[in-house]
Amino acid sequence: MQVTEQPVLRDIVLIGGGHSHVGVLKRFAMHPVPGVRLTLICRDTHTPYSGMLPGYVAGHYSYDDVHIDLSKLAEFAGARFYRDEAVGIDRDSQRVVCRNRPAVPYDLLSINIGSAPRVSDVPGAQDHAVPVKPINGFNARWLSLLTRIENHQGPMTVAVVGAGAGGVELTLAMQFRLRRELKARGGDPDQLSFHLLDAATTILPTHNQKVRAKFEECLKSRGVQMHLGFPVTEVEAGKLVTESGETLKADEILWVTRAGGPEWLQATGLALDDDGFIRVEDTLQTETDKNIFAAGDIANVTKYPREKAGVFAVRQGRPLADNLRLAALGRKPKPFVPQKKWLALISTGDKYAIASRGDKARSGKLVWRWKDWIDRRFMAKFNNLPAMAENANVPDTSAAQNKEEASQAISAVAMRCGGCGAKVGSTVLSRALGELRPIERDDILVGLHAPDDAAVLIVPPGKAVVHTVDFFRSFIDDPYVFGRVAANHSLGDVFAMGAEAQSATAVATVPYGIESKVEDIVFQMMTGAVEVLNEAGCALVGGHTGEGRELALGFAVNGLIDPKQVMSKSGLKAGDVLILTKPIGTGTLFAAHAKLAARGRWIDSALTSMMQSNLEGARCLRRYGSEACTDVTGFGLLGHLVEMTRPSGVDAELNLGSIPVLPGAEETAAAGILSSLQPANIRLRRGIRNQEEWVKHPRYPLIFDPQTAGGLLASVAADKADACVAELKALGYAHTAIIGRIVPQGDAIEPILLKA
Repeated sequence: MQVTEQPVLRDIVLIGGGHSHVGVLKRFAMHPVPGVRLTLICRDTHTPYSGMLPGYVAGHYSYDDVHIDLSKLAEFAGARFYRDEAVGIDRDSQRVVCRNRPAVPYDLLSINIGSAPRVSDVPGAQDHAVPVKPINGFNARWLSLLTRIENHQGPMTVAVVGAGAGGVELTLAMQFRLRRELKARGGDPDQLSFHLLDAATTILPTHNQKVRAKFEECLKSRGVQMHLGFPVTEVEAGKLVTESGETLKADEILWVTRAGGPEWLQATGLALDDDGFIRVEDTLQTETDKNIFAAGDIANVTKYPREKAGVFAVRQGRPLADNLRLAALGRKPKPFVPQKKWLALISTGDKYAIASRGDKARSGKLVWRWKDWIDRRFMAKFNNLPAMAENANVPDTSAAQNKEEASQAISAVAMRCGGCGAKVGSTVLSRALGELRPIERDDILVGLHAPDDAAVLIVPPGKAVVHTVDFFRSFIDDPYVFGRVAANHSLGDVFAMGAEAQSATAVATVPYGIESKVEDIVFQMMTGAVEVLNEAGCALVGGHTGEGRELALGFAVNGLIDPKQVMSKSGLKAGDVLILTKPIGTGTLFAAHAKLAARGRWIDSALTSMMQSNLEGARCLRRYGSEACTDVTGFGLLGHLVEMTRPSGVDAELNLGSIPVLPGAEETAAAGILSSLQPANIRLRRGIRNQEEWVKHPRYPLIFDPQTAGGLLASVAADKADACVAELKALGYAHTAIIGRIVPQGDAIEPILLKA
């Protein structure tokens, strides 16, 4: 997450992670505009490059070879990445309506979401066919299809509807891959049959006759049966029905024909063509609204109609970025003229390709190698990004007496809070907070929306008050997600003690900026936080917001508990087993994210874990008789375990191999990318009896890794442990594991013994 002293003046919001928008992000990364902030809204973290998908299907490329990591690219560009799906545009208030988060305001908007299959045009297609588009969801559909085909016994028929370049290329790629897979498994590849259908009387209608002839020859030689001039009018389970009434039985049906814009565009008021694509001018601005741009397949440049091909989306990236820049600066965008002829390199699945341009055609293995070189070079522009510069404000440690002192000084600066300068204006706060709807409780007499200076709470008879506070700066550029994580983290201490959350008071720092931008950050952040608090039955009753260099949020939380049922750190008993409810690794992963060294899906997994509440986990542990519990946070797994053993008067055995770990955490830790809090936590290694034996174990550094909104570490009687773990997994804590056991205190000073 990049921090800048420049206040945000203009917001450019990008809907979709298509080929044009990745070009925009890269161009703004190279040439940022002071005061202009980019926000990318996309439901997928990894966006596929359409030119390499057939090679991926054929088995020539890995998943990462053919996907651009949007999380990493956005971080590189200094853009905010909101992993969500746009479902509407409120043009009057200039906001993007999202499926799972508050609406996102924009000054300029760009849409690059590709196209969607028109399966609704043919009865049954939506239920019984696998659509290839939108390509951002194709991987899951392909893997599911691949599994079904590989597990199929006996003859199998695969039908592909659509004989354009996409349908032909996909058919040949699938055939090559599946025949090879069946042969490797000892099956008979000849039991596979492929059929290609289209209403047109020829394949690849937008390409020249030489190209069509080459592909016709290829399809025939590979045994693909072509049904041209056969429009499909109905799809049933395992059967296609054509206009003439003929039928074709098929075990799998893929839909690679006629696509259009998503239905939600119909309600935007933007001018659309007959297929639902956005009509745009040669500046890529929509005909209806000059503050909204569109590019790629979703756009119809009415002055220069062109085929829906990835090459045009790629080529539109630069003029789109330049025109967004001009519009943000209040200048007139420039017209863009797309090429009349373009090069298409179409593969046949077996590392052979055919080149098509105008009336020319070339083919061979050298053409495939040429295509492979072009595609890999394109992907390298977006995936092989230069390392992020280290923070220049590193303290001079020349006077440090040793390495540990120097490390502490650097860590102190790295983790410092941005500070709270001046309070945010009351008008901004009242607008932002006025839309929040915190849960109401009978034991809250004076809460958030009362005009008083403090909250007034009731403590019910027989209850004790649990009070805790947490505060930290944002580690991601999405204030809504950060609000959810911060609230979840702050509630963790209350749940770990077995208490019910009653109320929360917020303390926030927001970056300096103009009122409208500050208001939105506060609203987004506090909406996320209030959603989590409400789910926990905890009322937000007040708070304080100030301006500072960085976004930060914390909560003072009150909880209620029966004094006789407190789960504390001092309740470990010899013979109990240790249970951990969530995987660890958030510290190293977000340190790597800041250095562009973490894959986006690793960060997605970490955030999903951090947004999972510990409430039900704590209740479950209590039902199984746990008397010792803590949430794993800043001190790391080892630090919190040591905290528990000392007051309990016991030792503990910790099984490194059993500790659940977040995807990617071992890789980033092995690369030496660790949290700036790690040096302080590593000092606790003196609590390990046999550390020399385990320092090279891949999970050893992770037991010191500081966690944000981590899981619960608790002890349960050995005879109840398996049942407890099973119930925790059923409750959604899928990575719950028994990670060690409690033993009587021995003669050794060190309380922790590591095991495999």
